[in-house]
Amino acid sequence: MIEHKQIVENERAVLVGLIHRFQTETQLQEYLHELAFLAETAGAVTEKVFFQKLPKPDSRTFVGKGKLEEIRLYVQEKGIQLVIFDDELTGSQIINIEKAIGVKTIDRSDLILDIFARRAKTAQAKVQVELAQYQYLLPRLKGMWQHLERQGGGIGSRGPGETEIETDRRIVKDKIGLLRKRLAEIDKQMATQRKERGTFIRIALVGYTNVGKSTLMNVISKSEVFAENKLFATLDTTTRKVVFEQTPFLLSDTVGFIRKLPHHLVESFKSTLDEVREADCLLHIVDISHPKYEDQMGVVIKTLQDIKAFDKPIITVFNKMDLYEAHTFDEWLSDEIKAELLQQLEERWQLETEGNALFISATTKRNIDQFRHTLLAKIKALYEERYPYLTHFY
Repeated sequence: MIEHKQIVENERAVLVGLIHRFQTETQLQEYLHELAFLAETAGAVTEKVFFQKLPKPDSRTFVGKGKLEEIRLYVQEKGIQLVIFDDELTGSQIINIEKAIGVKTIDRSDLILDIFARRAKTAQAKVQVELAQYQYLLPRLKGMWQHLERQGGGIGSRGPGETEIETDRRIVKDKIGLLRKRLAEIDKQMATQRKERGTFIRIALVGYTNVGKSTLMNVISKSEVFAENKLFATLDTTTRKVVFEQTPFLLSDTVGFIRKLPHHLVESFKSTLDEVREADCLLHIVDISHPKYEDQMGVVIKTLQDIKAFDKPIITVFNKMDLYEAHTFDEWLSDEIKAELLQQLEERWQLETEGNALFISATTKRNIDQFRHTLLAKIKALYEERYPYLTHFY
């Protein structure tokens, strides 16, 4: 059976993207920059980036013959081991590309699945990732099978006339069925655990991947939650009981979102995302130092809408203000002008979030006291609204 293509540490890779009627060159450059970060997170080393302008992807090889030949020559000359496409490829496209250039080829979804597989630590996360991998594989089996005409020995109920591709398809479907049952059992256990948390107000950290959610979680809860400067450092939801001025609440750190997140991952991570859906309030953490932070905010908002979690109170927390100033302000700017520009920035987002914006640095603890004060006020208001009889909480 076809195996998931795992990335070997320090594999040398090239990236490939397409400019088309639905994707501008500026957008593609940003996507490819993010793809390089994904490749680095998975352990690959990006050597070169290729892109082409076409009205639509080529149905056989995604890019045109001339571009594919250019990639082949570079791959052979430089000894490249891996080609990564920024968009999803069909099974037949993968096999056609690999035949043409002679090295392993994956797409963005496969790369993200590889990262998730590496990051999965708990039984729940491992089942979720494995399910997503098989769901990704199933529609690609036909195109990726290299000897469709050869008859197999007949595994299962259909007898000796069954082809190997049909055998594999049934095996994968059976595996998906088993994983879904296991995940349903885990979901029940997780739901029970959430119910047993009682009447505590629940706060969930959400945001694009690598915006500093886990770092902020450590600052707020004073606990050691794994955090590093890589994409998807957190897969499993981490929940801590926190007490601000004798007011307890539950704080959850959740998996980061990203552009073009494989829909199978969203589906399989349903139980993890339930922490977001069942929260009383969301803290939308934004890396304001990122040049495309507004686009990242849009991805998070769209994902929250998709999982039906956008109808609850949201506080937008603009994190990494120290890096924002370092990247944005020249040394010659006076303190007065810097203060004026920061004020304009804050006024804009306070207006757009209806006064629910905070500007902090979790690393340097900048404005953390203000953050705590605002969050505590919100939590007390939620207790008073949801549980008016629990007067000892507020």
